[in-house]
Amino acid sequence: MSTSPPSQKAGRAGEPSLAADLSAVIMSATPDQPRVLIVPAKQNLQDGLPSGPLLSEHRTLETALRSWVEQQTALKLGYVEQLYTFGDRDRTKGRARVKGHALSIAYLALVRDASPSRMDRAHWRDWYAYLPWEDWREGTPKALKIIEPTLKAWVRAGGPPLKQFRAERVEMTFGLASGAWSDERVLERYELLFEASLVPEAWRERSDEKAPARLAPGLPMVLDHRRMLATAIGRLRAKIKYRPVIFELMPASFTLLDLQKTVEALSGIRLHKQNFRRLVESEGLVEETGEVTTATGGRPARLVRFRQKVLVERPAPGVRLPGSKRVSP
Repeated sequence: MSTSPPSQKAGRAGEPSLAADLSAVIMSATPDQPRVLIVPAKQNLQDGLPSGPLLSEHRTLETALRSWVEQQTALKLGYVEQLYTFGDRDRTKGRARVKGHALSIAYLALVRDASPSRMDRAHWRDWYAYLPWEDWREGTPKALKIIEPTLKAWVRAGGPPLKQFRAERVEMTFGLASGAWSDERVLERYELLFEASLVPEAWRERSDEKAPARLAPGLPMVLDHRRMLATAIGRLRAKIKYRPVIFELMPASFTLLDLQKTVEALSGIRLHKQNFRRLVESEGLVEETGEVTTATGGRPARLVRFRQKVLVERPAPGVRLPGSKRVSP
């Protein structure tokens, strides 16, 4: 990952200056593990996303992004979409000692199981290593046993009406009382933990204060990259429900079980096997290839592939997941 300061245009005295940095949240998946492509930062050994500054020789933002990704990972991206533009001054400190705002423009890219050739730098990593409270496949995440009491203490520390406001935000994002859990509110949950000073990133510039011993579990990332990752996960979880983007991560042929497990890995929840298969078949998302595989170790399983005709048959073909409830720890 580039550690050099981004390009910056200096204005007249008193005018704000501006720098632009491009970052790529590149996602892949196996049936058991959702993955993000990471490039370790040399200066502090924390993981980061492939990124680099917008330079004068770059014709467009996307050209700059693709160039930095290829330089740092040897991976040529296909389809990419812009996620969000981050520009908060207090969220990017430490990148460069510059005045004014530094814009960080994040993009989402989906690739099939492709391994970059420069594995001495870039590598795939389970995204739940950074956001472990998002994985409900085995029941209540262990991370929540630490997060819940610390969040409740944060709520109590705010006098009225702040206490009520905080309680409402915690309930909306984590559902501590109702048990309601929206798999799409990934960014809101991370932002709340940041605001409550429960992630290491919130303590980076507090040289006169010491972080508490019990922070939320999960590996920190450089700069604001964990915030970008949370944004990308929320975007992907939403899109798989109304667009067939899940098939951008699947091989040319696969079993229905592999498809289900991949959806579970991305969404962080377990699905009922028969209900899932009925959903996929009723939506006309796949078709049989006429071949079988014995790689499952049991009975031969039928191989299927994405059914391209569904794109012209319906405006929003996706895998509509059921609502989820929190399980009491």
